[in-house]
Amino acid sequence: MSPALAAPSPVFTPADAVARIAAASRRTQQPQSRGDLVSLAMGEPDFDTPEAVTEAALRALHAGRTHYSPLLGEAALREALAERLTALAGTPASAGDILITQGGTAGLAASILAVVNPGDRVVVPDPTYSLYADLVSMAGGVVVPVPLAPDLHWDLDRLADALVDARLFVFCNPSNPTGIVHSREELEALAELLDGTSTIVISDEAYSALDFTGRPFTSAVSLNGLRERTVYCQTFSKSYAMTGWRVGYLWGPTELIRASARVHNTFNGSVNTFIQDAALVAVERCEADVERMRAAYLQRRDIMRDALAEIPGLTLSSPEGAFYQFPRYDLDLPSVEVVAALREHGVAVRPGSEFGACGEGHLRLSYAASPQSITEGVRRLALGFAALR
Repeated sequence: MSPALAAPSPVFTPADAVARIAAASRRTQQPQSRGDLVSLAMGEPDFDTPEAVTEAALRALHAGRTHYSPLLGEAALREALAERLTALAGTPASAGDILITQGGTAGLAASILAVVNPGDRVVVPDPTYSLYADLVSMAGGVVVPVPLAPDLHWDLDRLADALVDARLFVFCNPSNPTGIVHSREELEALAELLDGTSTIVISDEAYSALDFTGRPFTSAVSLNGLRERTVYCQTFSKSYAMTGWRVGYLWGPTELIRASARVHNTFNGSVNTFIQDAALVAVERCEADVERMRAAYLQRRDIMRDALAEIPGLTLSSPEGAFYQFPRYDLDLPSVEVVAALREHGVAVRPGSEFGACGEGHLRLSYAASPQSITEGVRRLALGFAALR
C-alpha cells in the first residue's frame, strides 16, 4: 500500500477512569534521584528485610514453591493472621475472611473499588495519604476531604457533618503524612458518629507497629460499633521492612472481603507462593526485628526533631507514630516550589500539598532514613531555607 493510501493512525483517548484520576490526583512524581542527593522523601525503611524472612523465601524457591497460590492466599498464612487478628479484635477472626493482597496498595484498591459506586460520597481526612482519593476517583466516587484540627487530629464536628449519607470513610492510623496516632477516644467518637448508619470504614493500619505514644495502640477493629463495618487493611512493608516483597492483607465482614476478593482476583490474581511462605515466617518469628526497628525509628525521630528545631520559620508537628515529620513553613511559596528549590540544595522531601489542600504550606520528611542521612539532609534543608529567604 502506498503511503498516500495508508490507513490513518487511530487517535487514542484514555478511558474516563484515567481522566478522573488525572484530574483528581495530587500525587507527585519526584525526579529521578541523583547520587549526591539525600532523600528524606521516601516512606520506605532503610533496613534490610529480616534474614529469617529472606532465608524462608530461598527455601521455598528451592522447594519448588513457585506455582499458583489459592486466590484468597495460603491457608497457613491466613490461619496465622487469623490468630493475630483474634487477639487484636478481641473476637474470633476467621481465616476465611482474610484476603492476602499484592501489598497494601492492592488491598486498598480492592476494598475501595469493591465498595464505591459512581457518585458515592467518600470522606477522607485532609491531609492524608493521596492514594485514597485516586482510587475513589477511579471508581467514580466523590471525594469529600475534611480538614483536620490544628493538632492534626480529626475535627469531629466537621467530620460529623461530612459523614452524613457517606458511603465510605477511609483513614490511616498512625497517619501518613502527619505521624499522629488516633486515640481510643477518637475512634469511639467515630463509632458514635456512625451508629445507625450504613457507612463503611476502611482502616489502613500500615504503621500500627510504629506507635510511640506509650499507650496501647487502638485498632478500629477492636471497638464495638466499628468492627462490624470496617475493612482492616494491613501490609508487611513498613513493620517488617518488606516494601519490595509486595504482600499485605485485608480482614473484615465476610461480604466485604468476598467483594474485595473478586476485585483483587480480577486485577491481581494470587500473591506469589514463596513470598507468602516468607511472610508466614515474619509473622511467627520476627517480632524482635520489628521492635529493634521501632526503637531505631524513635531515636531517628528525635534526631530529626532536634535538628529541625534549629531552622527559623519552621513549626514542627508532634509525630506520635509512623516515621514522618510534617512541619509548617512560613515562606509565601507553594510547597511544590519549596521542594524543587530544596532539591537544588541536595535534599529531597515531599510537598505537603500532595496529601490534600490543607497540606499546603507543609513538607513531609521521612525519618526512615539513616541517622547520617537525616543529619545531613536537614543541614541541607536549612541551607535551602536560608537561600529562599
